[in-house]
Amino acid sequence: MPYADNDGVSIHYEVTGDATQSDTPVVLLGDAGYGPWQWSWQFPALAGPYEVVVPSARATGDSDAADSYSIAEMAADLEAVLSNHGARTAHLVGAGMGGMVALQYALDHSRARTLTLLGTSAGGPRTEPISDDVRERLLADPDDRSSLRDSLEPVAGRDLLETDELVERILNWRRAEDAGPEAQRSHFEAMAEFDLSDSLYEITVPALVLHGADDRVIPAENGRLLAEGLPKGEFREFPGERFFFVAQSKAVNDALVGFLADYDDD
Repeated sequence: MPYADNDGVSIHYEVTGDATQSDTPVVLLGDAGYGPWQWSWQFPALAGPYEVVVPSARATGDSDAADSYSIAEMAADLEAVLSNHGARTAHLVGAGMGGMVALQYALDHSRARTLTLLGTSAGGPRTEPISDDVRERLLADPDDRSSLRDSLEPVAGRDLLETDELVERILNWRRAEDAGPEAQRSHFEAMAEFDLSDSLYEITVPALVLHGADDRVIPAENGRLLAEGLPKGEFREFPGERFFFVAQSKAVNDALVGFLADYDDD
């Protein structure tokens, strides 16, 4: 199992896929508190034509917890992973906090080929922050099954929550991979402090911004503002809440794979 070191913090990542379509890997960057399980609906669509790299954010999966959790530090974690893996360029796909990491990475480092940003905000005074109520409802103890299930309510639509078999799978994944409550709070604090609203014009790689129309964590208007601020940003809205990429996985995957194909290196 590969690990990369960033200033003493060990970041675990997994690599799979055949790379039959492109030499540029796709990197999947998770949302606050969640382990790599959240990409279970996109992974099958990507792992055939692409090599897929899935890092575990600080304190999730088999990655180290750390003393600090800024978005810039997590972007440096990503640089350590890509350097360790030997990737010259990469397509970055990030959800929520992972999208913020992708944006910061594209500003601070040089390997980003494209950005796909799901349910993401640029931060700053023009965007609506995560409310204290929603943030508290999202926090969960991985050792407490009822806490884990209750914390799905702000992100998952009713149809998903009524599918007992799927909910059970998600709960099992979360118990194994999610960050504990203290690290979850640190992830949300990093998101609250993030602000690239005045620097988006410097991020000139192609960017696809995808958002759930009824997202209660980061409202869709934040995604529209993000796409407008990026020189090569494109916004697409999907029905559903924060886990729209689960409920609308086929449509989301079609949009994602089509976008990546348009910008593959020859």
